[in-house]
Amino acid sequence: MTYKGHIKNGTVVLDQPVALPDGAEVNVDLVAAQPPVPLAESLKSVIGRATGLPPDASSRKRHYLYGHPKS
Repeated sequence: MTYKGHIKNGTVVLDQPVALPDGAEVNVDLVAAQPPVPLAESLKSVIGRATGLPPDASSRKRHYLYGHPKS
């Protein structure tokens, strides 16, 4: 028997209520995967929002993050 559903918070949720016994073995076949969201798209709400950084922070990040000598 085939049941349709979707993933919600990492859990399989069936579209129709089904009374399956505890311990029943099931197979899950992925029908269509959604393409991954690009990193820049998922972070766009925070990109460019940093404040209070030195003007050379991007070019001397090792100095500011790890204490390396300025080069």
